[in-house]
Amino acid sequence: MSAPDPRPLPADLPQSPCVGICSACFDDVCRGCGRTLTEISEWLFMSDSQRQAIWRRVLDQGWQPRRGARRA
Repeated sequence: MSAPDPRPLPADLPQSPCVGICSACFDDVCRGCGRTLTEISEWLFMSDSQRQAIWRRVLDQGWQPRRGARRA
């Protein structure tokens, strides 16, 4: 098991990376948010550390949050 990533996440992230443009036609990665189909289906049941790891990966891959989508 790897150590948690010490880099802080931006404080204004929405609750999930979803941008409402779902497309995973050719593999199991959504072109809208960068998550795998498994990550999408299990998102509500994941721990904060699991979600943070996914956030870091999609942000590192260049994902851009929707404008005006703030975390509640």
